[in-house]
Amino acid sequence: MKIMLVTKRLLAVYILILLSAVGLLILGSGDSVSVFNDGEAERLLPIYNVDRGEEKVCSLTFDAAWDDADTDRLIEILDRYKVKATFFMVGSWVEKYPESVKKFADHGHEIMNHSDTHPHINQLSEEKVKEEIVGCADKIEAVTGKRPTLFRGPYGEYNNTVIQAAESLGHRVLQWDVDSLDWKDLATEDIVTRVTKRVKPGSIMLFHNGAKNTPAALPQIIEKLQAEGYQFVPATELLLPEPTKINHLGTQIAATEAAEEQ
Repeated sequence: MKIMLVTKRLLAVYILILLSAVGLLILGSGDSVSVFNDGEAERLLPIYNVDRGEEKVCSLTFDAAWDDADTDRLIEILDRYKVKATFFMVGSWVEKYPESVKKFADHGHEIMNHSDTHPHINQLSEEKVKEEIVGCADKIEAVTGKRPTLFRGPYGEYNNTVIQAAESLGHRVLQWDVDSLDWKDLATEDIVTRVTKRVKPGSIMLFHNGAKNTPAALPQIIEKLQAEGYQFVPATELLLPEPTKINHLGTQIAATEAAEEQ
């Protein structure tokens, strides 16, 4: 009887642990999701991809922080395939190359926020994070006439402070689920294979405007994915209409779907 009693008590403990694990995911307000993590009260997640079901839509996104040598080539390629992309631009880049910014905007591409000076933003105070976001947004708006609504942290870094600051300033934080690794100067064929094998409905692809082999890889990537039935849309068009939530994988989902999962 004693052995049976101990076993039942242990079983009860295991059940409590399991229930606690299941309850780790707590949906937060707006687009961010809160989860318990390593002693923190909660950890917020940005959007890595979007639940579009079986609809074959995806987004090309570029981080612009280097030179502008590829501006005309990228515009020509995207125009040729009738693709609209989203460019996350650093404020100092916008200030240095306003004509390139305007070219991208005039060709229908989205210009979004990549901070003002490209710092390690997850090491900054809330006040400094907001200064970075506002500084870049002001410069983009001055050139394009439109204020950005999406933010991507330099180096892909974020934390609760960054996400909360961005959302308070009207920016949703966007990451990616398909990394081209073009900044590593991978061979053209390696970039093409890496990207096309990873894209799925709702994917967000990451490229850089000054990477060595991106202009050579891009046409092949677009042609292959279009042949598979994919449509390329700007990031704001990929996102779901509100109300939405972000699940524990960083996927943006409809709020009704989130409620069903609970």
